[in-house]
Amino acid sequence: MRLVFAHDHIFYKHEERYYSTGGLSSDVLQRYTNVFKEVVILSRQKEIDVYQDNLTLASTPGVRFVEVPNFKNWKNLNQIISAKEVIRKEVLSADSLIARLPSSIGNLAVKEAIKQDVPYLLEVVACPWDSLWNHSNLGKVIAPFSYSRMKKNVKKAPYVLYVTSEFLQRRYPTEGISTNCSNVNLNLIHQETQKERLKRIETSDGKIVLGTTAALNVKSKGQQYIIKALSKLKEKGITNYEYQLVGAGDNSYLKTIAEKYNVRNQVKFIGPLKHNKVFEWLQDVDIYIQPSRQEGLPRALVEAMSMALPAFGANTAGIPELLDKEFIFRNTSYNFDEILDILLKLNDKKVLKEQSKRNFLESKKYQFDVLGKRRNDFFKDFKNYSSIRKKKDEIND
Repeated sequence: MRLVFAHDHIFYKHEERYYSTGGLSSDVLQRYTNVFKEVVILSRQKEIDVYQDNLTLASTPGVRFVEVPNFKNWKNLNQIISAKEVIRKEVLSADSLIARLPSSIGNLAVKEAIKQDVPYLLEVVACPWDSLWNHSNLGKVIAPFSYSRMKKNVKKAPYVLYVTSEFLQRRYPTEGISTNCSNVNLNLIHQETQKERLKRIETSDGKIVLGTTAALNVKSKGQQYIIKALSKLKEKGITNYEYQLVGAGDNSYLKTIAEKYNVRNQVKFIGPLKHNKVFEWLQDVDIYIQPSRQEGLPRALVEAMSMALPAFGANTAGIPELLDKEFIFRNTSYNFDEILDILLKLNDKKVLKEQSKRNFLESKKYQFDVLGKRRNDFFKDFKNYSSIRKKKDEIND
């Protein structure tokens, strides 16, 4: 059975092999090849001459990558006709479609699947309203239209997989069959990790390392709020905090904020790291922060929790589903005081140990052996549904 998977993800092509920045690595794509015999990936692509260390192999047996022309900015709008034709051709020859939303390619693929009567499943991984509204003034114009389209698509979809337990389900309800299953892919979590973390907390004295993993050039990721909170601490004479930022993208905006608030020496830009290197970095972090104003259920936060890290974050999407409610701050323009209060609350070894144990235990819900079976069973059910639909169509023909 041939499955088409549609999303806006950019795959990097180097010497006839495809690579990902981590979100759709070969391990992730095997979730689909484990159930479907042939998988066609409809996405954006970028050819590179030199391999980049932060990339992860995506090429895997049973997967074919098809490039959709990039039509996502004003300069390339003329490419949309070519993009629609590529999508039409692949969906027409498919037995089923999985579209990860929100995404422009996913939306076009769903529209084509409905037109061609191809069974489809939606993976709902984020809220387009939050993403666009917090992006720019133009985003605020587009947000209501994207929200409405997403709501309509999800409502009518026969199968829907949500990455949150509650948030996305409330905002984008469906009349179809649904399940919740995070796109986090944690391997076996070792108890030794928690022991090492508690030992670090007990023996720590001096510098406190804060950490966030997110794109550096997207304002909705919220790192600027933590930087401004550092300046509030500095006004109180507290300067033993260092904020380390892992992620790709132009860091000039965040660097300007750090300079403006006189905490540039307390902000360290690590840059992009390969997925396995992120875990090594987390070992040297004391408190993880997820300050985003746009999320689904953040994989980076779950991974930090699996390293027994105390953490706090914004009241966004699935973040409150993961963390203790005392360590959630509101999404306001003046949330520095709330962030400051949480940081001061976490300046207590007893509280740090409690949160470390709590987060470590919570992260176990996202282990591969727990989520993998749920996701696999859901995909198999969708595959059976698609097979029945196909047989009925053949009989009618």
